Amino acid sequence: MSTAPQVTDILSPEFAADPYPTYAVLRESAPLLWHEPTGSYLVSRYDDVERVFKDRDGQFTTDNYDWQLEPVHGRTILQLSGREHSVRRALVAPAFRGSELRDTFLPVIERNSRELIDAFRQSGEADLVDAYATRFPVNVIADMLGLDKGDHARFHRWYTAVIAFLGNLSGDREVQAAGERTREEFAAYMLPIIRERRANPGGDLLSTLCAAEVDGVRMSDEDIKAFCSLLLAAGGETTDKAIASIFANLLARPEQLAAVRADRSLIPRAFAETLRYTPPVHMIMRQTAVEVRLTGGLVPAGSTVTCLIGAANRDPARYTDPDRFDLFREDLTTTTAFSAAADHLAFALGRHFCVGALLAKAEVETGVNQLLDAMPDVRLAEGFDPHEQGVFTRGPQSLPVRFTPAAPVPA
Repeated sequence: MSTAPQVTDILSPEFAADPYPTYAVLRESAPLLWHEPTGSYLVSRYDDVERVFKDRDGQFTTDNYDWQLEPVHGRTILQLSGREHSVRRALVAPAFRGSELRDTFLPVIERNSRELIDAFRQSGEADLVDAYATRFPVNVIADMLGLDKGDHARFHRWYTAVIAFLGNLSGDREVQAAGERTREEFAAYMLPIIRERRANPGGDLLSTLCAAEVDGVRMSDEDIKAFCSLLLAAGGETTDKAIASIFANLLARPEQLAAVRADRSLIPRAFAETLRYTPPVHMIMRQTAVEVRLTGGLVPAGSTVTCLIGAANRDPARYTDPDRFDLFREDLTTTTAFSAAADHLAFALGRHFCVGALLAKAEVETGVNQLLDAMPDVRLAEGFDPHEQGVFTRGPQSLPVRFTPAAPVPA
């Protein structure tokens, strides 16, 4: 196993500016690298990351979330295993798939997208990150839960603090303290609402979670609060960055944007290729339950493994010409891209595959459709070159566009 290759450190400004050259060096020269500052082994090849996530033989755990997630969310479903995990997942999963998602929450998604677009559809210009992407998924989740969307600024501040905590690879104490404060503030906000919703249930997701029961097991107030916290952070940050990245990728390639505009059935392809090419989450950690051999050497039992999704998703051993964005590529299966059988690794795989993947797909399909309708000739603002920011999560911080306003839709 390599310990000191000539590779840019993942905590350096150079890496943050553009991680992809470093990913290539890691895949080629150091597929398993001990990283002292994070106390973890960096894993960068597709086959290895896929193996860690699928974990068919019980060699990897999510015990890392005890210190990575619990201080800000409380104990979440991601930390559970075995029957406890399967029961908890069965309690929450139905709301995020099938008829419940289609009949109950698709109208919520469509309404929230339209409201945001209405604020700028006649202006001829917008920053798609600030005016839309950062607001849309948080508003949807708040609406689904029956929370006051007027508290959007608080929700956004909370999930920003949580994501910063999760990505605090350098151990910044202020970031840590802000994350821990968020747990206290969110609990003070949510627990009274949960108690009220138990007493007076409605048709919202929070009431559904309060009433859900599987094999005689119901979620406690603390369970529900932790899940809502996780949902706001994971569902907000990742969908926010995915929508911004889809447009950044398409706007930089006018011929592919034109293809999607002409054939909206290509939107899931554009989303799947964005998840591969510029995933919202670049790193997910696991811990070894036993000594494990990966490409490049042995990982001791009880070690933290940092799976570099951004590197694995561009592994030339898995994808042809992986540094090229191509929504027509034949080595990425769109039909399974939003399931635990996905080819890309952006949602993880296996039993901890992202429970909200189909919700994200519904949000992206709705949002991209409505935005293209409102901005038929959308283009980047003159002189603007979109670039990603972030290390743990990554996406455009700004995306100013210009367009000729579409004719108003008749009421």
